[in-house]
Amino acid sequence: MARLLAKLALIVSILTFLFSPSHSAVFSVDLGSESLKVAVVNLKPGQTPISVAINEMSKRKSPVLVSFHDGDRLLGEEAAGLVARYPQKVYSQMRDLIGKPYVSVKNFLDSMYLPFEAKEDSSRGTVNFVVDKNGTEYSPEELVAMVLTYAANLAEFHSKIPIKDAVIAVPPYFGQAERRGLLQAAELAGINVLSLINEYSGAALQYGIDKDFSNESRHVVFYDMGSSSTYAALVYFSSYKSKEYGKTVSVNQFQVKDVRWNPELGGQHMEMRLVEYFANEFNAQVGGGIDVRKFPKAMAKLKKQVKRTKEILSANTAAPISVESLHGDLDFRSTITREKFEELCEDIWEKSLLPLKELLEHSGLSTDQIYAVELIGGATRVPKLQAKLQGFLGRKELDRHLDADEAIVLGAALHAANISDGIKLNRKLGMVDGSLYEFVVELDGPDLLKSESSRQLLVPRMKKLPSKMFRSFNHDKDFEVSLAYESEHHLPPGVTSPLIAQYQISGLTDASGKYSSRNLSSPIKANVHFSLSRSGILSLDRADAVVEITEWVEVPRKNLTVENSTISSNVTDESSATNNSEENSEGVQSDSGNSKASNTSAEEQTAAEPATERKLKKRTFRVPLKIVEKLTGSGMSLSKDFLAEAKTKLQALDKKDAERKRTAEFKNNLEGYIYTTKEKIETLEEFEKVSTSEERQSFVGKLDEVQDWLYTDGEDANATEFEERLDQLKSVGDPIFFRLKELTARPAAVEHAYKYIDELKQIVEEWKAKKSWLPKERVDEVINVAEKLKNWLDEKETEQKKTSGFSKPAFTSEEVYSKVFDLQNKVASINRIPKPKPKIQKPVKNETESNEKSTDNSDSTSNDSSSQSDQSANRSEGQSEETVDGQPETHDEL
Repeated sequence: MARLLAKLALIVSILTFLFSPSHSAVFSVDLGSESLKVAVVNLKPGQTPISVAINEMSKRKSPVLVSFHDGDRLLGEEAAGLVARYPQKVYSQMRDLIGKPYVSVKNFLDSMYLPFEAKEDSSRGTVNFVVDKNGTEYSPEELVAMVLTYAANLAEFHSKIPIKDAVIAVPPYFGQAERRGLLQAAELAGINVLSLINEYSGAALQYGIDKDFSNESRHVVFYDMGSSSTYAALVYFSSYKSKEYGKTVSVNQFQVKDVRWNPELGGQHMEMRLVEYFANEFNAQVGGGIDVRKFPKAMAKLKKQVKRTKEILSANTAAPISVESLHGDLDFRSTITREKFEELCEDIWEKSLLPLKELLEHSGLSTDQIYAVELIGGATRVPKLQAKLQGFLGRKELDRHLDADEAIVLGAALHAANISDGIKLNRKLGMVDGSLYEFVVELDGPDLLKSESSRQLLVPRMKKLPSKMFRSFNHDKDFEVSLAYESEHHLPPGVTSPLIAQYQISGLTDASGKYSSRNLSSPIKANVHFSLSRSGILSLDRADAVVEITEWVEVPRKNLTVENSTISSNVTDESSATNNSEENSEGVQSDSGNSKASNTSAEEQTAAEPATERKLKKRTFRVPLKIVEKLTGSGMSLSKDFLAEAKTKLQALDKKDAERKRTAEFKNNLEGYIYTTKEKIETLEEFEKVSTSEERQSFVGKLDEVQDWLYTDGEDANATEFEERLDQLKSVGDPIFFRLKELTARPAAVEHAYKYIDELKQIVEEWKAKKSWLPKERVDEVINVAEKLKNWLDEKETEQKKTSGFSKPAFTSEEVYSKVFDLQNKVASINRIPKPKPKIQKPVKNETESNEKSTDNSDSTSNDSSSQSDQSANRSEGQSEETVDGQPETHDEL
């Protein structure tokens, strides 16, 4: 732990030098299956440049939960309190349900004993969740949007400024539907996603940002077992030379070589083994054919306690489990040893090594060639898993230099800062990531035969992100383009069809008909342009028809003599003008050369007849084609109309949440004021000195009245009503509490004032003894002000003694401090008066001697100046000659 804290301190100290000053802020989100972390990059003075945001419970990670209960929506920690009581109303695992077919989602929910009311979305084949009796439905994208809104609010509260730009970390096995769906969820949440980043890349950034690879490159494996999945990523760290401001510098970089994963192996799968074990034990204890698995509330309680038991087993050889009223009035208590737990998960330990084995097998590297195996993810804390990894790698200790929980989100925040417009990184770490799936493009249409040319590999595995590609083929009719995963055996989890998207390309048939009568120099082509974004999303950007024709045109004759050449470059015939018009409207590209005009006079050009000749000219026309995406299947994106409607729904929920929290805040303020005030009246003896018995009785009566209202009619009150009731009570209580405060504050202020007046007498004596240059009128002014203050204090104290403690004070502590402060300012201003510099008298010289010396000096000065001018000129000539003869070599600077 100490080593980890020292490492964290080092990273924080380094980060303070990584950023250039800016007023912008960005944040990152590590969105997991069960929890999320938020990190903020904020260069506001006095704050750590990069830090993890804490939630309302002062925790560094928050549960990914959304609940709908009694007409209210609850997020994060608020929703977590309802899991055991209302499991059917608290939605979890939403990240892993985006873009999944309904059947796949239903099977997953059943396996995890999640009793949500799921309904198939007939238009997309995905799932929607019915959240109330009114039949209100939300898609997984909308529920994730609510969670992301919660994350953005944490970032804004942490940074104290509005913040919208973010980078979101995703698991490597996320396919196109999941990535697009997550971006749309962020759009609904009002977040501008700068990029998605694969989780291992975030960890690699955090690993390499404080290291130097100029002397040694290295292969590092990042092994991550989270709550729902496991992967191993091979990353190669190195450096390259670059020029900055004319200097050669070494720049660190990393390249992702390969990634292997198991999306159905994680910490929650270990927990489910314990859940099944304890469920069987409880059923055996109860008997009577009762199966606790059929009761959602009982399973929610059991799963909650099992999670704690698993955590205990990571540090102890045995752990208890206790669940009160697991089913009905029946309690459940048991214990389990670590040995039994490891036995229940025997196959999991073997499966956990497969991603690592496949990684080394495909890379051709041995375990000795791996510099480090960094563990990230909460499940890597399980002792048995660590022992299996140590045995396979042949190492006594595993590498745990990174924070298993926060490495990804901190690295993602660095990436957000690096690609944002408002923040500049002084120290950079180059990142080269690649596509984790292979994609093919398939063409279909009239006269297009199914062959190797109609189905081509577009994106090979690990192709660099981002990238642009295009495909060109001969065709003259409208056609369709399909994008798909290369293999049906290598699809994202839950996805059953390799098809990603289909596009209808039109306009090619019309273009062919328009130009087919022209003299085509080659068959008409169709160019289709694709892009693979930084977020790993493949899309078709544009398509155009390429038409090449050859025509006879009149051009100026080039073989004329100089005397007969009077041709101007701007003289063209009617057909040339027509052709130029076509080029402008259709985007024509011409291969013709540039003609030169002769330098004859204007009169000769006008009198001469243009000499032309016919010549074959090649022209290329590029005609933009229309692209219409055909939305089909569970991978289809949400429509614009759906997004607009969903955004309106979510904004209404956000507004309602804000009002609910405001109401709860004012209610708590009112309730707290009543309890603390009653306690002070009952316990503080000084209260009797500043209030009459009638005042106290009347005040207590008002407090009781509001308290009764608070727990009856006030249960359904709004924020404004609570605020009004609190103001009414304060109008009575504030004068009493003010007198109570002044009871001790006023004497302390008076004592402070008298003490300073005594100190001032010593200050004045020191001024007279050591600072005789101080203006007497200023010193006298301070003495007079101090005397007036003393007289005022005497008068007010006398008046206060005559004033009842139940009445308004004759003077206040604030008035005393204000007068003392004014006096201190006057004293400080006098102390700042500097001692005047002594005057130096210049000796009086004989006028005649002075004139003679002046004459001599002027002559000598003139001679010296002339001599210096000659020398200077000679030096200038010499330097000029040296510069010409020996001119220094210059280099281009980057």
